[in-house]
Parts: sequence; C-alpha cells; structure tokens
Amino acid sequence: MSAPAPPAAKPVYPAKPLRLRLWGSWGKGLSHSPEWWGTASMLLVTGGAGFIGSNVVAGLNEAGRNDIVVNDLLGSDGKWKNLGKRQLADFVPAADLFRWLDGRKLDGVIHLGAISDTTATDGDLVMQTNFVLSLRLLDWCTTTRTPFIYASSAATYGDGTNGFADEWAPSALRRLRPMNLYGWSKHLFDLAVAERHAKGERLPPQWAGMKFFNVFGPNEYHKGPMASVLCRVFDEAKVGAPVRLFKSHKAGIADGDQRRDFIYVDDAVAVTRWLLETPSVSGIFNVGTGKARSFRDMIAAMFKALGRAPNIEYIDMPAAIRGSYQYFTQAEVDNLRKAGYNAGFTPLEAAVEQYVTGFLDRADRYR
Repeated sequence: MSAPAPPAAKPVYPAKPLRLRLWGSWGKGLSHSPEWWGTASMLLVTGGAGFIGSNVVAGLNEAGRNDIVVNDLLGSDGKWKNLGKRQLADFVPAADLFRWLDGRKLDGVIHLGAISDTTATDGDLVMQTNFVLSLRLLDWCTTTRTPFIYASSAATYGDGTNGFADEWAPSALRRLRPMNLYGWSKHLFDLAVAERHAKGERLPPQWAGMKFFNVFGPNEYHKGPMASVLCRVFDEAKVGAPVRLFKSHKAGIADGDQRRDFIYVDDAVAVTRWLLETPSVSGIFNVGTGKARSFRDMIAAMFKALGRAPNIEYIDMPAAIRGSYQYFTQAEVDNLRKAGYNAGFTPLEAAVEQYVTGFLDRADRYR
C-alpha cells in the first residue's frame, strides 16, 4: 500500500503576468530575451465549465483561440466533461479569481458565472455570487480598461406584463418586476451598469449585457431540473415512454401551447463572439430568436428527429406554480440588429434535429 500523498500546496499566483515571447506552434520555442518581452494575451471566461460557458470556450477554440482562462467550480458530478475536449491556458478556482487577476492584463472578460437556478432561495448566496462579485469584476475591468461582456437573463422581465423590449435606460429597467431571486439579482446588476452609464461614470471601454432567453443544446446535462425540457425528457422518450407536458390553465391557450423563445446554444455563442469582435458596441441586448414557439413544437421536433410519431401526454400543472407560471416569452431583437448583428438564428426544428442527432442520441454527448 503506497503512502498517502502530501497535502497539495496552496496555489500562489504571481502579482504580475508571465512575460514570454511565443512563436510558431505551442512548445516550439520560447525567448526570454528582454527586448522581446510582452504581456501574453489571455481571455477570461467565468462560468466557463457551465452550459453556455463551455460552448463559448468551444467556439473560441474552434476559431483558433487557445489563450482562454476558465474560472469556475467543477464539483464532483462530472461537470469537467463539458471541457473535456477543450484547450485552456489556465483554470482558476472560483475563490481565487481576484487574487489571480491582480496585476494582469487581459484581452477581455466574458462573465457567465452565476447561480442560475430560478428556484434558488438562499438570497445571501445568490446576491453575493450574482451581484456583488459581478460589481467587483466590473470595477476591475473599468480600472484596467478591459472589455467586459456579461450574461443577463430574460428572467429580468418577470411575467412579461411590461413586454420584452431590451430598453436599458434606468427608467425603463425600473419598470421590470422579476418573479424570482435569480432574475432579481440579474436585474439589479443591469440597473447598476445602466445607472453608471446614465450618470457618465467610468465604465470599461466596452461593456455589453446579454439577456439570454431559453437557451438549449449540448453540455447542459449537469443542470438537472434547470436543463431544457428536451434534454430532460429525451432518454425516456427514446425508450418509448410518453413525454408529459403541462396542461394549460389559461383561457385561450391550448395544452402544450405555452410558448418560449427557444434559442440554440450555437446562436448564443455567435452573439457572444460577435460582441467580443465588435468593441465599438456597448449596451444591454436581448439574445433570442424573436420568435416564440410552443413546448409541443419542440417535443414534436424531437420525435421527428428520432423518426417517430409524437407521443405526448398532458398533465395538470402543480397548483403551487399556476399563479406564477409564464405562458409566453419572446425576445425583441431590434436593438441587436441595429447594433450591427446580421446573422440569422437556427429554426427550432433544425436546432432540435442537430441537438438530437449530433449529441443526445450519441454515446458521447459532449461538444
């Protein structure tokens, strides 16, 4: 029996970034000659092991960027597999972020890390993670003149009574009434950034918030009940079990016809990358397709991708959530278009087919 390994040394990050000259492919040569010294470029992605974050890292890798630093918590439930095919320049545990940042210069920060569970109830933890930490990172990016792109959420719109227009003047934001703790924490940060802009206070050279609507796609498997309906029902549907959707408890809306703006994760990544590559654009933007589709449409598309007839049953919605259930979301994307984003969005049926045949129905489901 071998002796136990000694305890791991506590990581110590240098106060200043490593200065090296790299040429050719990685590992071919290093020059420590002072005349060639310069700060190595790096891009920080917080929450980079999560659903959207790992897809952003994948997209950047596929575009040739390997100078990516991920800040996240991996835990012990296999979340690391989201990054299993990726190349990173560094990995920073959540608690070490600001110590690691000390003295560094980055090309940009993509801030996707958050507690995104819409059923979360620990207000102190959610606020510390989603609001206070985000403010500290915003301040760091302001001081160091680093572009800052962050994730907001359609949850900031609440029940949709005030519409889904991504107006980000403080007066417009104050009209919104999020329905859960997660949405409120994101709303507070949007409002804090918008207030600074309105008052002419200092901000990063580029700042952009992305109000993600219902994003679905590969690498969401660790999210459990927060994963998309498609992800949650696929395995049972594959073996022949019926898919259960909620009945409607609202006049004029059929069972299963509750609608969401479903956006494939590849499109969310495309918007993120476009913002990163367009430093002249700042603001808060909806990231959705602009077209609401029903849960029934999504599940029917799944069965079509499997080559089967739809097998759907409708069940009563739990009484506890009937009063707060959201029947409709649809992003207004005019502001994103006006800012210059002119790529299309993947139609629901095509996105579902790609997700099912390329990932869910394969032994290796990870991107």
